[in-house]
Amino acid sequence: MRVAIVGASGAVGQEFLKVLAEHNFPITELSLFGSKRSAGTSYHFKGKDYVVKELCHNDDFKDIDIAFVSAGGSTSIEFAETITKHGAIMIDNSSAFRMCDDVPLVVPEVNPKDALNAPRRIIANPNCTTIQMVVALKAIEDVSHIRRVHVATYQAASGAGAAAMAELENQYRQIVAGEKPTVEKFAHQLAFNLIPHVDVFTDNGYTKEELKMYNETRKIMHSDVQVSATCVRVPVMRAHSEAVWVETERPVTPEEARKAFESAKGIVVIENNEAKEYPMPLDIAGKEPVYVGRIRSDLSNPNGLTFWCVSDQIKKGAALNAVQIAESLIEQGAFKA
Repeated sequence: MRVAIVGASGAVGQEFLKVLAEHNFPITELSLFGSKRSAGTSYHFKGKDYVVKELCHNDDFKDIDIAFVSAGGSTSIEFAETITKHGAIMIDNSSAFRMCDDVPLVVPEVNPKDALNAPRRIIANPNCTTIQMVVALKAIEDVSHIRRVHVATYQAASGAGAAAMAELENQYRQIVAGEKPTVEKFAHQLAFNLIPHVDVFTDNGYTKEELKMYNETRKIMHSDVQVSATCVRVPVMRAHSEAVWVETERPVTPEEARKAFESAKGIVVIENNEAKEYPMPLDIAGKEPVYVGRIRSDLSNPNGLTFWCVSDQIKKGAALNAVQIAESLIEQGAFKA
């Protein structure tokens, strides 16, 4: 495959390179693109150095099969036609096209066939919090239809970028030294704190991040499921956690749910209460699966089930899911030799 990465110098762009190497993705040609500022930067990939080109409106994508794009929504919108006009498939990591009717929103463990119907040759990568949740929900949905989901997220600083991670680290250093912590990337100090506010607020009191979980879950799962989310930023470097409550059409026992999770693609169950074993972001950072634990019945709802899930939002929540979409397209015969 002839592959391009747009936004190669960013955190997700770098993760693309790592995941493509780890998966031994079948690349015959690799092209890296970025802003004027990052153009000229060199990156090493599988024994060879590649120089980042400036992203321009030209024919640089004429011989590209798949373009992984993670350069922000405005860049995706501006360059979508340039990237796809010669036939390349654009797998976009921004929110720009996620809710467009003619753009599939894909998590390969859940709806891989949707990727085959991309009339604009654009496939959207969902929001990171949605991705890890729907991977887990799919296992339960296969047992009994899910009517309702309540979810509280515990989102790492890395979800706001490398500068946000650096700010959190610096805040701890400043506080220990008795200095006033610097606050720039977040609405408030994150160190030794929780911020119940991710993305901007909308008129109904929910943030855009919370509404993404509602809308994207329904589109990916082709479901009428009702989703209510509260998204919280926590002083963790990397990997998002979620506490999830589901209501199913019929009661699903914890044992039945555990078996469903254990047999599902992309899920690892960690659950040993006696040994105090459960998924934690400290252990999950850098790993591929969605990890599930704390599986139990909801005491307030006879048809309710609750569980805890953790996943690396830079890996599975961004780069890995995009690469898995490309792998799924190959497996489904989307590219002819």
